[in-house]
Amino acid sequence: MDTNMKLWNEVKVTDPSAVKRITGKPYQGNSPKPYWLIQRATEVFGPIGKGWGVDVKSERFERLSDTDVLHVAVVSVWYVIDGVKTSTFDQMGGTKACYTTGAGKLMVDEDAGKKSVTDGMVKCLSMIGFAGDIFSGQWDDSKYVEWAAEETARRESPRLDAKQIANIEALITETRSDKAALLKWIAGKAGFEVAALKDAPAEAYGHIVAQLEKKRKEKAAA
Repeated sequence: MDTNMKLWNEVKVTDPSAVKRITGKPYQGNSPKPYWLIQRATEVFGPIGKGWGVDVKSERFERLSDTDVLHVAVVSVWYVIDGVKTSTFDQMGGTKACYTTGAGKLMVDEDAGKKSVTDGMVKCLSMIGFAGDIFSGQWDDSKYVEWAAEETARRESPRLDAKQIANIEALITETRSDKAALLKWIAGKAGFEVAALKDAPAEAYGHIVAQLEKKRKEKAAA
């Protein structure tokens, strides 16, 4: 189950700054900003066209009335994970390309096609967990939104680099320290789970080294 939910859990948290209120619809709610989703997909899978992409399966215009015309696009999202290319189920996006406003004015949306494809892309990404907290209703809880902001800041904070990790590993070996206990200590200081040194915040480097140096001096004095 953990393996099945790995991707979902990695991408389900939405940055509060990338959430917008739904307007102009007969229903209310929130939705993730599409360009932020593109950024997140790029962070997880790689550049679009190489690590992931959108396939437009079909598109059409449907006349709803003498003045109202709907553009519909059927799309799927493909992505590469663990070296294997796969794709989501097809999803449909729709946008009014031509319609009459309540004031009787005829409006034509020249970006209807683009909006329909984007709408379908968002729905496809939601199927594999992107912005899962919004689509599952968690966003209605203000305390959750506060936590999401903290989680986003944690995710985007710098991590230990390869040289820092190598230095810490050397000190762990030299002092014969319990690595699992050290990671638990780091997590307690950081305020979030640290499963490996690569997950530790860069700002913790000085504190980690100081802790291990202290242990080395204690061993030397014993």
